[in-house]
Amino acid sequence: METEATVAKIELLTSIEPHRRAYGRLLIDYWALTKADINVLIAIAVFVSFCLARSATLETFPYVLLIHTLLGSLLIASGSGALNQVIERQFDSQMRRTSRRPLVVGSISPVRALCFGILVSVGGAAYLALVVNLLSSLIAGLTLLSYLAIYTPLKRKTPLCTLVGALPGAAPPLIGWAAASGSLSVEAWLLYSMLFLWQFPHFMAIAWMYREDYGRAGYQVLPRGEIRQTFFVLQSIIPAFLLVPISLTPALLGDEGRVYFLGAALLGLSFVYFTTRLAVHRSNQIARQLLLVSIIYLPSLFLLMLLDRN
Repeated sequence: METEATVAKIELLTSIEPHRRAYGRLLIDYWALTKADINVLIAIAVFVSFCLARSATLETFPYVLLIHTLLGSLLIASGSGALNQVIERQFDSQMRRTSRRPLVVGSISPVRALCFGILVSVGGAAYLALVVNLLSSLIAGLTLLSYLAIYTPLKRKTPLCTLVGALPGAAPPLIGWAAASGSLSVEAWLLYSMLFLWQFPHFMAIAWMYREDYGRAGYQVLPRGEIRQTFFVLQSIIPAFLLVPISLTPALLGDEGRVYFLGAALLGLSFVYFTTRLAVHRSNQIARQLLLVSIIYLPSLFLLMLLDRN
């Protein structure tokens, strides 16, 4: 009898294990739909802007409100990532870097991904409106709509899509600031400007690294021919140069201290240096270096803003 019971337990565990693996794989696939790597930078921008907006008040810091803001923002961002993959699934299959996405390999159906994206997006917007405030929800909702309805289709029509996409892409600081204060100040728009300009060199690095992939899928993120060099200058070097004085403005206005001023200047000049190198030499190795520098630059700048606040 004891042997039979042991055998029965083994058979039960053996039958459960495949289902456990399948559910685990499904969770991983849905996680991939959310584009979690992008959401990390969004969360950082929302977090920093929220904290900066509350730093001038003498009230107790609203930690619970911050958590609600981050949760609602990440829900909308995750839904946006899923809906973007639904729209672009046909083109993702033509690119090496996206060929293993769940919708491409068929591990999640387009209908389920669409329902997931809508549910998470609408849920995030409603959560912000009901738990945080209406302004933060409105900004997040407009960001989602402009990203999906304007920027996403423009990628196959014109290289100026980067300019259009940078407008909603810079919205996270506005969401955090609106959530913390219920309004948008000059400093909120300064943060918006920093993130807006930062996106151009960052995306140009990605566009150059995966230019063949984008070309196969019909994305016109880079122009062809002799105009490409001029385009690189306009879309990378000029924004990088403009980012330096914009990033120093909070210190010039007295909101940030000398440590921030010096750190922002050094970070900005480093960013300009690597951006210029890519525009001049245009190699995959330098593009990877610029991409890494851009990922380090933004959180470092935001951390300095928090640490050296006047």
